[in-house]
Amino acid sequence: MVEATGSSPNTAPATGGAVRRLMRATEVDTRLLGMVGALAILWIGFHIMSDGLFLTPRNLWNLSVQTSSVAIMATGMVLVIVARHIDLSVGSLMAFVGMIMGTVQVNLLPQLVGFDFPLTWVITLLIGMALGAAIGAFQGYIIAYLGIPAFIVTLGGLLVWRGAAWWVASGQTIAPLDSTFRIVGGAPNTSIGATASWIVAALACVGIVLGILGGRRQRRKFNFPLRPIWAEIVLGAIGIAAVLGGVGIANSYGWPKGLVRQYAQANNIPEPDFIATGIAVPVLIALVVAIVMTFLSTRTRFGRYVFAIGGNPEAAELGGIATRWVTLKIFVLMGILVTISASIQTARLNAATNALGTLQELYVIAAAVIGGASFAGGIGTVPGAILGALVMQSLQSGMVLMGIDAPLQNIVIGSVLVLAVGLDTLYRRQSD
Repeated sequence: MVEATGSSPNTAPATGGAVRRLMRATEVDTRLLGMVGALAILWIGFHIMSDGLFLTPRNLWNLSVQTSSVAIMATGMVLVIVARHIDLSVGSLMAFVGMIMGTVQVNLLPQLVGFDFPLTWVITLLIGMALGAAIGAFQGYIIAYLGIPAFIVTLGGLLVWRGAAWWVASGQTIAPLDSTFRIVGGAPNTSIGATASWIVAALACVGIVLGILGGRRQRRKFNFPLRPIWAEIVLGAIGIAAVLGGVGIANSYGWPKGLVRQYAQANNIPEPDFIATGIAVPVLIALVVAIVMTFLSTRTRFGRYVFAIGGNPEAAELGGIATRWVTLKIFVLMGILVTISASIQTARLNAATNALGTLQELYVIAAAVIGGASFAGGIGTVPGAILGALVMQSLQSGMVLMGIDAPLQNIVIGSVLVLAVGLDTLYRRQSD
């Protein structure tokens, strides 16, 4: 009897010890893992409450497209918040830049080179990025060199750029846009298709393996402790499974019947039963931005300086870091990312409107904070911001499927933002 009672209590500690060993060996961020778990619960809950509509290929494909724009800006916002600043102007700036790009395509270039000129989309994007970078530099200069708080500067920007967006076309909608430019909007018939999607998946899987091998090589080079081989295999397998699963879902969503019929008529062929959509172009853009921003934040001097400034601005300046110049560059980068998101949104609507980007600053800031960025500075990750954007968009998508009114949606999203900041504060207190 003594042996029987002695063996039972050890089961839970042994299991808990195994989980702790797994977490320690793989070095997984527990906060990021918690967000993944919360997202899974959210998806399952919405799927049940929406009578099986949420976890369908169609809704998940649309969710990925809708998340892309917020995720792109969130990758920049996380650096802004890490450096102890805030940018409330991103939604209004999106509207202004979008209106300028629309005006270039509809009113300016057609008079010079004609409508649907092959390089219209290139010229439009270059003008938009230059404008976004210039506005970001202007706001960053005021913040960094004149010492006016970012909250005040970007709050003013929220009002100024929204008004400027209306002024560009006197509140009128600018449409239609260049046909090539519209590809970045993410329509099913402009996605890359099944074959190209599997090629992208294969390249991503190879990248995951090479990333793991490169990480081990770097650790060995600098005499850092290595993860166990089995832990590397587990991480690689999870990453590859996620990539293949995501592409499989994208390829299982077919073109709507109307688009299939138009395609068959345009090519004078029998109407196909199914055409796989594949990965949407905005999702590809968001993935490229995420990779670039992750590299900038973790592998470059600029990224290290941003985190150093956020951790202790006085020590960073005493250490020789040009804190003002780094701050200005953060806002320039934010302006460029806003332009990319504005391109996706305007192309998706096939129009530039004054209302573009309304309340986007709420979603972007919430995504960064939910993803782990701390307003105290020095803490935040790009993958966390991407995941935070997915959480925010999942909340909105799920509530739309359930027929919840927009005012109540705003109440829920605002409450989630406050809860995320509260949990971050509690986590920091416990860590201290």
